[in-house]
Amino acid sequence: MSFDEINKIEDEFEKVSAIYDIFDESTRLDSKATNIEFITTVKYIEDVLKPGMKILDLGAGTGRYSIYFAQKGYSVVAVELVKKHVQAIENMKTDDMDLSVIEGDALEQLRLLHDESFDIVLCFGPLYHMAKPEDRADCVWETLRVSTKQGRAYFAFINNDMVITTEAMLYDPDFLENGRYNKNTFKVDDSPFIFYTVSAARELLAQCGATIIKEIASDGMNELFSDKINQLNDQAYKQWLKYHLYTCEKPEFLGASNHILFIAKK
Repeated sequence: MSFDEINKIEDEFEKVSAIYDIFDESTRLDSKATNIEFITTVKYIEDVLKPGMKILDLGAGTGRYSIYFAQKGYSVVAVELVKKHVQAIENMKTDDMDLSVIEGDALEQLRLLHDESFDIVLCFGPLYHMAKPEDRADCVWETLRVSTKQGRAYFAFINNDMVITTEAMLYDPDFLENGRYNKNTFKVDDSPFIFYTVSAARELLAQCGATIIKEIASDGMNELFSDKINQLNDQAYKQWLKYHLYTCEKPEFLGASNHILFIAKK
């Protein structure tokens, strides 16, 4: 199925499932280059994570974060819309894990949860796929509502501006002339994914009452340079990762990242 065919699907749940028939979420973070996003995100979660904290993983995908933290002994609830992803998490889950897996829409499931019931809430997928701005705002509101007062909410966005760079220079030589974006404003069409500029992401969180604590270029330019990064020897890769962590909080690097991570509190 092509992206054009996916965009014609009216049911939002079916559309998301169709997207992940094209994208293999189970291997997305497996290379040296792509794993930097996972390493970076985990670092910033573990910076505040304490024994006994409860974690909610919204849009858990194939469970990379849920399984990781459940293996470390944390109580985790994973919510995922795509059936095959839910099954993948169930297949990796072991009896000694305190891990609950819920198949369903993140926003609908959030509305069923009690106030301040989780110390860490990961919202890494839902904001990529909610077509209606009001649903995205509700998702932020609800994420903050279920977070404890001392807890932290982690929001991931796909960076509109870096998408143009990556598409044009890595994947589609015709993108600059014929790509699906406004040729004057450079806003990428919001389908099949939702794209935010850094400032638009800030505005959404602020409008929903979030206090932003940190802004992180979670994967930086690593997708753009993936072939070269994947060829680095272990010592060079370790130093490149160290360099990435050195730059990822610098404001001047935020726009040069495919994914942006915001850490917030209510």
